Amino acid sequence: MKLELKNIHKSFGEKQVLTGVTFTAEGGKAFGLLGRNGAGKTTSIRILMDVFPADSGQVLLDGKPMDYRKVGIGYLPEERGLYPKKIILDQLVYFAELKGMTRKDAIAAVDHWLERLGMAEYRNKRLDTLSKGNQQKIQLVTALAHNPDIVILDEPFSGLDPVNAMLLKDVVKEQIALGKIVLFSSHQMSYIEEFCDHIAILNHGKVALAGDLRQIKHDYPRDRLVIRCDAPEKIMAEYGDACKATENGDLLLQLASPGDKQAVMAHLVQTYDVDEVKVFEPSLNDIFVEYAGKEI
Repeated sequence: MKLELKNIHKSFGEKQVLTGVTFTAEGGKAFGLLGRNGAGKTTSIRILMDVFPADSGQVLLDGKPMDYRKVGIGYLPEERGLYPKKIILDQLVYFAELKGMTRKDAIAAVDHWLERLGMAEYRNKRLDTLSKGNQQKIQLVTALAHNPDIVILDEPFSGLDPVNAMLLKDVVKEQIALGKIVLFSSHQMSYIEEFCDHIAILNHGKVALAGDLRQIKHDYPRDRLVIRCDAPEKIMAEYGDACKATENGDLLLQLASPGDKQAVMAHLVQTYDVDEVKVFEPSLNDIFVEYAGKEI
């Protein structure tokens, strides 16, 4: 499957929220939709889900306009939307039935996911008796029980402890392996970096950067070296202002030119007791700060 948002425009009154937003997500891969608060992520997701229409532009699946009667979408919203006073099983089955499942199939699917997420013992309890993290897992069941083709996860790791975060990681990997389109929206860059092959960064309703994450990183100027050693002072003395210590104790050396890297690396290894030297590659957090923070 290939999902495309093409040249999406959306305004609310006089406020232009999206201006020509275009990106592509593919089945069997995770896609990261990033941006600061107010950048247009939620509006893009709601248009994708047909909550409301775009002013112009298209939402395509495999090159054709999305037929929402035939395509299943699972959505985990950032703002949780279940009923705190209702029995968990009843409301999960209700939401699955709204997605077109029979009651029998809905109960079977819900019980499967409750078991998978370690929540089976809570099936007949009220939601408000659970911790925040466990409520998050119950909400996840509403996104997955009906076996959707497209899974949209908005801040999915919010409120989860490390054990439950690992469980969710396994579930996400399973969904990707099944060939589904998995779309992440999150400010937790480490998770996006771990899962997503492609990203789009929105800034003031426009796509500031989009593409293959590995290629984006590789395309950055390769004119800095990361050096790890036990005695950094000597290297810093040789290179002066071009060499600075980082927060984790490594050195970051700015080269005069990317073409100097092989010669400088060889010199460092031959001259100093260096544990590691490599070309600096920006983290997704570095890229996000650069593209989401600037004016466009």
